[in-house]
Amino acid sequence: MVNLEWYRTFKSVYKNGNFSLAAKELFISQPAVSQQISMLEAHVGYKLFNRKSKGVEPTEYAKLLNNLIIEALDRLENVENGFRAKAFNANRLISIGISKHLMRSVGSCLIAKFEYIDFSFHENDTLFELVDSKKLDFAIVTKQYDTFDTIQKKVGKIKQILIGSNTIDASKLKSNIKIKDFTATEFWLNDQKWFSHNAQIPHIKLFWLYVFNKKRPSMISNYIIPSEYEMLEIISKNTGIAVVWDINAKNLIAEKKIQLLWNSKQMPSTDVFVLSGKNDNLSPVFENIQLELKIILA
Repeated sequence: MVNLEWYRTFKSVYKNGNFSLAAKELFISQPAVSQQISMLEAHVGYKLFNRKSKGVEPTEYAKLLNNLIIEALDRLENVENGFRAKAFNANRLISIGISKHLMRSVGSCLIAKFEYIDFSFHENDTLFELVDSKKLDFAIVTKQYDTFDTIQKKVGKIKQILIGSNTIDASKLKSNIKIKDFTATEFWLNDQKWFSHNAQIPHIKLFWLYVFNKKRPSMISNYIIPSEYEMLEIISKNTGIAVVWDINAKNLIAEKKIQLLWNSKQMPSTDVFVLSGKNDNLSPVFENIQLELKIILA
């Protein structure tokens, strides 16, 4: 039986001349691309691509097959996109990508405003690629992209701050910060138990770069918890410190479940943007999402 995904994969490999690039474009693994091409070759009875040192080269049979299917495949994809637009209008289903670290504090505010949302978790560059390839309707990102095919609007700012559990006596730290004794401050911080959401400690490295003008902190993470909000909840019940987004810590600080240790003026704010593909059907929703996020990030 013919599998249309084989032809989608064939189209991408033919266009890119590379299994890895096709896998990236289709958001599937390279072995899956290889398997689908092998199954298509078995189905049509001809070898379609010859491997080269850098990528693959289409055979004459592949060129013929491409000429035969490309128009029909493009037509089918247009029908699919049209059906998706109609389904959206009927059910108001929207797909939104966001970092899992910002879901609880930023993304959740949209749930009360829309009947149907399909959330997915990715980091900035992947979110942009998914919106740009029309696999996501919207994305909430902390990075600006220069692109013609997507719309990007700034909705607010967030900032990385240093927080700690209430069990920590931070009087010495705050005294050192006040007199700008950053050597003693760094020594105090290195002596603490650290939490991070990533073994590569990206937030902590960025904090050290701006605050201490050092590329690499000497400390290591004691605990790695891959969700920032869950990490904050755990810190509130244990002992330790972390560099986190202020929007995530805001309520826990107000509720006195954790304490703010340092909101350094040297640490810059980060802009938050909403991304969308150019689609008139999505324009009203795009405006509503912007409005809701501007309120939460005010």
